[in-house]
Amino acid sequence: MEKTQFDFLSEDFPDLLKHAKMAEAAALSDPRGSCFYARLTLETALKWLYSRDPALKDPYSDNLNALIAEPSLAKLTGPAIVAKADFIRVQGNRAAHEGGKRISANHAAATVRELFHVCYWIARTYSQNGKLDPALKFDAGKLEKTLTITASTVEQIKALSDKHAIAQEALKKAEEERKTSEEGRKALEEELARLRAEVAAARAANQSRPDEHDYDEATTRDAFIDLLLSEAGWPLDSSRDREFPVEGMPNQTGEGFVDYVLWGDDGKPLAVVEAKRTKKDARVGQQQAKLYADCLEKM
Repeated sequence: MEKTQFDFLSEDFPDLLKHAKMAEAAALSDPRGSCFYARLTLETALKWLYSRDPALKDPYSDNLNALIAEPSLAKLTGPAIVAKADFIRVQGNRAAHEGGKRISANHAAATVRELFHVCYWIARTYSQNGKLDPALKFDAGKLEKTLTITASTVEQIKALSDKHAIAQEALKKAEEERKTSEEGRKALEEELARLRAEVAAARAANQSRPDEHDYDEATTRDAFIDLLLSEAGWPLDSSRDREFPVEGMPNQTGEGFVDYVLWGDDGKPLAVVEAKRTKKDARVGQQQAKLYADCLEKM
């Protein structure tokens, strides 16, 4: 059997496993294709959730952005999973629509890492086959470059997306046709009620135990900042761009490390960026950034 870090999906979520494995396998060889399959895995997962868990309210649309933005999702999963889902969505959209922008292997690896955490949460919450090991971690070092995979173009990604959309529309049409008869409608309602009861029972049993998995929220935050700065034209491809050391800080050692420094063409710093948890007052980060900027100016 082909090795995959998503093996925990194999028993209860084979459809997710199928797409997740493709995202994982392509990360280093075909980053654009990898991000597309990560997005497809996420979309499949969320549509499964919305159809099965009554705790979720129907969003205003069935597109991925609306599925993620629906407040009942954050209430169910917590903000960390929603942030990871949104990161996957953004990277998937970049892969499918922004042919002029490069999708790096690092971008793809980060996207697969966030997908790993989202899939872990789903399996941990809804699995009917026992407890998942909370120590499971995604290891980017296990990703391998596959010579048999060629890099996808935006046109190829669009073709894959269109093919998937056609298949989904066919399934939807078949379900609508079943509803045309009283017998078919009743059978669908009974099937949905059974599935929702199974999901509710599994969720209740699994959530009765504390979730001890490390969802690594700090890494998600940093990945989003990297992505936003990259979108704004800062490649962050030099070691001095992150964790830049400064002297003259008002602390015991007088030293500090700037989260991000944005450099001008003349080699001088134009701006500093300080990352803080959303739980902290933004003015704390603003003051720290000002201290860093003053130190840089003196240096």
